[in-house]
Amino acid sequence: MIAEAGAFALALALAFSLAQVAASFAARARRSARLAAAGEGAALVAFLGVAGAFFALMFAFVTSDFSVANVAANSHTEKPMLYKVAGTWGSHEGSMLLWCLALTGFGTAIAIFGKTLPRGLKALAVGAQGVLGAVFLAYTVFASNPFARLLDPPVEGRSLNPLLQDPALAFHPPFLYSGYVGFSVVFSLAVAALIEGRADAAWARWIRPWALAAWSLLTIGITLGSFWAYYELGWGGWWFWDPVENASFMPWLVGAALLHSAIVTEKRGALAGWTLFLALAAFTFSMLGAFLVRSGVLTSVHAFAVDPTRGVLLLIILGVTAGAAFVLFAWRAPSLPRGGLFAPISRESALVLNNILLAAATVTVLLGTLYPLIREAATGESISVGPPYFNLTFTPLMAALLLLLPAGPLLAWKRGDALGAAQRLGAAAAIALAAGLAALALVSPRHALGAAGLGLGAWLIAGALAELAERARAFRVPAAESWRRLGGLPRGAWGMTLAHIGLGVFVLGVCFETGWKVEAAETVPVGGGLDVGAYHLTMEKVGAVDGPNYEAERAIIRATKAGRQVCVGAPERRFYPAGGQTTSEVAICQVGLSHLYMVLGERRGSEGEPVWLVRAYWNPWALLIFLGPVIMALGGAVSLSDRRLRLAVGRKQSDVAT
Repeated sequence: MIAEAGAFALALALAFSLAQVAASFAARARRSARLAAAGEGAALVAFLGVAGAFFALMFAFVTSDFSVANVAANSHTEKPMLYKVAGTWGSHEGSMLLWCLALTGFGTAIAIFGKTLPRGLKALAVGAQGVLGAVFLAYTVFASNPFARLLDPPVEGRSLNPLLQDPALAFHPPFLYSGYVGFSVVFSLAVAALIEGRADAAWARWIRPWALAAWSLLTIGITLGSFWAYYELGWGGWWFWDPVENASFMPWLVGAALLHSAIVTEKRGALAGWTLFLALAAFTFSMLGAFLVRSGVLTSVHAFAVDPTRGVLLLIILGVTAGAAFVLFAWRAPSLPRGGLFAPISRESALVLNNILLAAATVTVLLGTLYPLIREAATGESISVGPPYFNLTFTPLMAALLLLLPAGPLLAWKRGDALGAAQRLGAAAAIALAAGLAALALVSPRHALGAAGLGLGAWLIAGALAELAERARAFRVPAAESWRRLGGLPRGAWGMTLAHIGLGVFVLGVCFETGWKVEAAETVPVGGGLDVGAYHLTMEKVGAVDGPNYEAERAIIRATKAGRQVCVGAPERRFYPAGGQTTSEVAICQVGLSHLYMVLGERRGSEGEPVWLVRAYWNPWALLIFLGPVIMALGGAVSLSDRRLRLAVGRKQSDVAT
């Protein structure tokens, strides 16, 4: 009965999403406050319906109701409770239900928190959000029903993919989907603005908190996914330019461009058309990611499904929704008023250049992701595009962007002083140069590109602090006055500084780990060892371990440096009987900011003393790779706590009447 109740709640949510669309667009056409309220109420009921369906599916997983096909295919009675709960969104059907939950939830958020929006614009935005909700709910109800019953239910389920039975991945999809779907709000507000013919400074201020929230959540989601791949897959790396990874990275890049472009539109009324385009593109790339992961066109550990039929339906949804929005953009954007003019050297120009580089980087990733698929579809020839392509195309664009980034906030609006900004960044440049030279001189072996990358990371951090010092007028006024100025800075300024520092921390980690990473692999008997970098690893013993739903071999590996013990790792090789799958559980020793990474491979040698393949990696400063994005997301949260940003702008009396 619970499954049937969930299916009914999902169908009810679809009906109310359609009512949300009808009432909201009728409210704008008739200028009716009652119809607008009805549309907002329908949005709330649709969200409650999806939430009811979501918890009904979760109940089926928790109670191991194997009469539900989704549960039978993705759960098992011996699975730990956390992974039973996570199994709710661990399949294609469950993940689409999570997508719909986020989509209807953001629709409700517009209705509740959009009090500062003009009535007409709000009604159109709620209606556009309702269209998205109805389309994806219809897809879920008719093509991806998570509550389908089995006529002959099994006694035991097939369990969730063991690779997905991990705490980081349990929380990765909710954050990732909240980020993906969060961009639907700016998509809907962009559609509403195009219909209204209004994309001014006030509109840009309205979309900024939604874009910032989505971008911050997506940052956390991508970081959790990267961290999971780092310690769960046993490859020793954190990013592989996998097409599914790229699918989440592209909306992140577009979202970053949107955040910077919206500032220009808000402050100077310029780039309104470009900001609208980015608002539409951000969610379009999110929908593209949903298609790539679920269509079966990709072979990836991250992919949810291999069903071409449902993939075609998602492609149709992408084409119709995004296509209609961009047709509307092509029709209405030329009539939008032009913004203020600005000089080539100005903060506006710096942000435009920022957007050009981010857009070029997005196109680069898009081509590298889709070209193999297009080539295979056209010729039948399978090719792969990997790190060499992205290193040659994406990395130079990002290097140019990061080199220019600290100068932007130090330039004045409309007309800036390049020489003055350069002078204020003199100390930051000296610190960056010193960091690069120190790395080149002191770190062995010498890597010029790695040292340059470390200098670039130091440049970003020092540049962000220099901008903060400029705001406080440090060393030009008494210290007490500087502290008073810092205390009076808006939280948005602190958030921007944190985000830029986090980016610098990330660059430091990436460049040090990439430039000076060491790896080793050997077959090792008990009592044997191998060397990785300055460390010697000794495998002291290997024993059998019984887990809650797996059997494992666990090695005890002692790591020493110059005869002194550094740490003891316990990597495992696990076998899951329910699915017949084998996985590796990595052991990571934290050594300062660096990681000593150990993987136990398969047992070898049928005669005599057994040996095991052991792989080890020394990943210097790897912790910073994951700490940097957390600081960036924290910067987004600090900015969102700024009351001025959350409240956007107050409504004028004329706005309330429209």
